[in-house]
Amino acid sequence: MTSYSTGKQAEAAAANYLVQNAYKVIDQNWRTRWCEIDIIASKQSVVYFVEVKYRATSINGSGLDYITRSKLRQMARAAESWILKANWTGDYQLSAIELTGPEFTVQSFLKDLY
Repeated sequence: MTSYSTGKQAEAAAANYLVQNAYKVIDQNWRTRWCEIDIIASKQSVVYFVEVKYRATSINGSGLDYITRSKLRQMARAAESWILKANWTGDYQLSAIELTGPEFTVQSFLKDLY
């Protein structure tokens, strides 16, 4: 399996998890020339910009360990781009979902990374 197809499966599993937990998936793989957002979802008038992190095993750390300050800045810029384009004036959160294993099991969902 290629890393591209693994990533797509992880994003699909993350989107499914969100839907099962009463989130509405607005978009997946939203991108501009300069940035991208894995999943944009909403629940109770809040938009969540979700970074999907998958690791087959935890040998090299969890997926969430790879969300650095630099990644948070990139996520914030991407969210701001979407907010401007969508004319969104409501609340929003930067979020992350960590998945592991061959079944793409959700290990954690952090609704607010700040």
